[in-house]
Amino acid sequence: MDVKTCLQKLQYVGVLAFATVDEQGTPQVRNISAIHYEPDAIYFFTARGKNFCKELLADGRVQILGYTKYKEMIRLSTKAVPAPQDEQRKWMDTIFAEQPYLSNVYPGETKEIGIIFEIKDGEIEYFNLGVHPIFRQSYSIGEGTITPKGYEITDACTGCEICINNCPQNIIVSGQPFQIRQEHCLHCGNCMAVCSYNAVEKR
Repeated sequence: MDVKTCLQKLQYVGVLAFATVDEQGTPQVRNISAIHYEPDAIYFFTARGKNFCKELLADGRVQILGYTKYKEMIRLSTKAVPAPQDEQRKWMDTIFAEQPYLSNVYPGETKEIGIIFEIKDGEIEYFNLGVHPIFRQSYSIGEGTITPKGYEITDACTGCEICINNCPQNIIVSGQPFQIRQEHCLHCGNCMAVCSYNAVEKR
């Protein structure tokens, strides 16, 4: 798995959930399909009068989520910004050509009420529930950074094995200290909950 494959899978999903926060701090989620994919960027269309557009212009932070029929979750955490003015027409024409239904929604020149946003930097989280043990990995796009998540076992570990016996995915291995195989971790926190020695910490 890599960034290119994750973006291809999002493209195959087609309709993605875009999550933002409004000016009252209330979460907002929309399904968006007016998207164009480049090897190193994503471009999408929305109308300027929509609250979605206002939230992006005010803050820009957005999480994008796709879920495949193979039980794969792909989440992109990023910041969307308006595409450069001299590229707006190019990407708008591209998206409308790839998504013919948009011409029914915004016929003729009414598409000019829209704006193209671009995404070039961010973090992708890939999570596959369809395999055992589960598989997860994070990747950066452009100048995006990866935020460590999950749990790790510290030197306070005594080797009592209670975490091994209570891990739903059986992915903790013996050692000094014990180790969590991060690429298979559910992030459920059960290892920390059952540890009597406070040897497990959030990353």
